[in-house]
Amino acid sequence: MSSLFLQSEVKNPYTIYQKMIKENPVYWDETNKIWAIYSYEFCVEILKNPDAQIPAFPPNEKLNEYVLKIIANLARLSDGVQHMVAKETATILFSHMKTSGIQLLLEKLFQKNSVLNQINWVDSICKKLPVLTVLKSFDFDEEDCLFIIENIAVFLKIMQPVKTDEEVEMLNDISKKIYLITEKHIRKLSFYESLLDKISSSYTISKEAVVSICVSNLIGLIIQSYDAGRGLLSNSLLQFFLKENPLQNQIDKTWIEKMVIETLRFDPPIHNTRRVAVANIELNGITIKKDDLILVVLAAANRDPDHFGNSIIFDVKRENNNEHLTFGAGGHMCLAKYFSVQLATEALYYLFTHYKVSLLGNEAEYEPMINARLPKAIWISIL
Repeated sequence: MSSLFLQSEVKNPYTIYQKMIKENPVYWDETNKIWAIYSYEFCVEILKNPDAQIPAFPPNEKLNEYVLKIIANLARLSDGVQHMVAKETATILFSHMKTSGIQLLLEKLFQKNSVLNQINWVDSICKKLPVLTVLKSFDFDEEDCLFIIENIAVFLKIMQPVKTDEEVEMLNDISKKIYLITEKHIRKLSFYESLLDKISSSYTISKEAVVSICVSNLIGLIIQSYDAGRGLLSNSLLQFFLKENPLQNQIDKTWIEKMVIETLRFDPPIHNTRRVAVANIELNGITIKKDDLILVVLAAANRDPDHFGNSIIFDVKRENNNEHLTFGAGGHMCLAKYFSVQLATEALYYLFTHYKVSLLGNEAEYEPMINARLPKAIWISIL
């Protein structure tokens, strides 16, 4: 069985995951030459193992200096000391985010995108709100916000290890503009100088190098907000309609937050992540050899019945729902965890307290992606 498949071609990947948890929690995929890890216990072991590192991107001499800077400095793509520097920088950036203004952004998006009281939730809200929230939190102006929003889907290809010549050409053009825009705004931040001083003195690196790390990781926050934020807003809305709201017509923000967290476990936007063994790793009586590739199937671990009681049931009252692995674990745990939950909670609370909402259409179609399960479109009626 192949562990790699397009989400657009599989109606219910969770049936596959349940079978693999039971029969092959650590599975060698001979076709793709990769270890697939399905159980909660073993996924955590890999995520926290220092010998399971982020695979390096293959060299590409056609990429310009801005693309290479971003890739080299992103916390999510680095290991060791480099990762420590990037992660601390990203953490400081996150700590200074202004999280207010989500309601105002939503009001503008609804006014601009609704036609005949109908709206495509994915295109009009999910692909824009998370990115705009990050940009506005760091005082990006309207012109720069518009440029980034219009180009973020193409720019996201920077995260692909292998890029076509056409993608390289587009990335080289867009990355330079986005890098310079981000650098311009980051230099205006009130904590900019103190951030440079702290990182450069803590790790004995030049302030010029710290600038690149700051710019790259703010861009990383923008990328993550588009990718995972879009999926969480989409999947949470679908789960709201699929599962009975115990409060019926009374919308409670605490219940919505619990529903969002359970969506992260039950139907997460990101299904897997990859590692490479830099030394032999013993797991479940099996030796994963040095240089072997590893697929950590987070969405499978989230439905492991050994960790989550009645795991195939959507239950907002389950006590350990927040132990899901959607944001990872260990040193590479996603920094956007709390931001993502808050954003989705605030957005859905606004939606259901300002409009009478109904879902249009039947089953959702998904993007042709291996690592993420993202609906292409969700049409809703708003009155």
